[in-house]
Amino acid sequence: MSQAGGGRRAGITVRAPGKVNLALSVSPRRPDGYHELTTVFLAVGLHDVVRLAPAPRLTVTVRGPGAADIPAGDGNLAARAVRLIARAAGVEPSVAVHIDKRIPVAGGMAGGSADAAAALVGCDALCGLGLSREELLLLAAELGSDVGFPLYGGVALGTGRGELLTPLEISDAGVFHWVFAVSPHGLATPAIFQEYDRLRRTRLADGERPTQERVAEVTDALNSGDAALLAAAVKDVNDLQEAALSLRPELADTLRLGPEHGALAGLVSGSGPTCAFLTESARAAATLATALSATGCYRDVLVTAGPANGCTAAPDWT
Repeated sequence: MSQAGGGRRAGITVRAPGKVNLALSVSPRRPDGYHELTTVFLAVGLHDVVRLAPAPRLTVTVRGPGAADIPAGDGNLAARAVRLIARAAGVEPSVAVHIDKRIPVAGGMAGGSADAAAALVGCDALCGLGLSREELLLLAAELGSDVGFPLYGGVALGTGRGELLTPLEISDAGVFHWVFAVSPHGLATPAIFQEYDRLRRTRLADGERPTQERVAEVTDALNSGDAALLAAAVKDVNDLQEAALSLRPELADTLRLGPEHGALAGLVSGSGPTCAFLTESARAAATLATALSATGCYRDVLVTAGPANGCTAAPDWT
């Protein structure tokens, strides 16, 4: 890929974070087929590492857990991100993209979206465009609902399809420790929303907490830095959790197991099927991870903390 300006770079390496939804309210399907969402994103310290370098043609390679399940052609979000930036720069998308996976695949933690966000940042640097974060966010919205958040990281309120972001200023006092139990079987997001629609038709939504109240409880707890308060705030805040449990009933056993081994709270992460457990400390997280790993039921058990920073890029100079 020819650069529009700047020095010669052999490549760019970008780290992009995964996420957990601390509140996720879903409205009925809109006329355009999407659902109106209100969510609080928290970036966590599980990062995919994406390296981009000039090449004769656009290629995507993937290494890490679940790599075999990730498309390598135009179906890959990172490849689509490269094409968007190349179009903006007026150049050919001649980039080799290598993705080192750390974020679970099809686990409700926006791993594919993180890769796409990293590709936007990396290709912007390769082309020397110097796009602002706001301009990158507009491109991210073309790719998918979750692609914009890894650009910011930290904590953000998402509305619309989740692509309309308002970064939230959270007190530096709070570092929250998490354990993620990764199911051996993924869940497709469209299937979750279809099941959500089916279940919603069979019951009334009366009695649900108003969305603004749910969001306020979560953000207040984050600002307090108190894990116990956050645990109370995140209970029953994911409207997609019922659908995930309907399609994967075994997740209910996982959610029960976490508190038995010290978790303060457990929830399905996003559209699932990864289960996220909040603990009171790094030590408690390690103890819980050991107990979950001992069951042999999970593809992986991951320990991390949040909030984490958004996409960060480092150039490789010739």
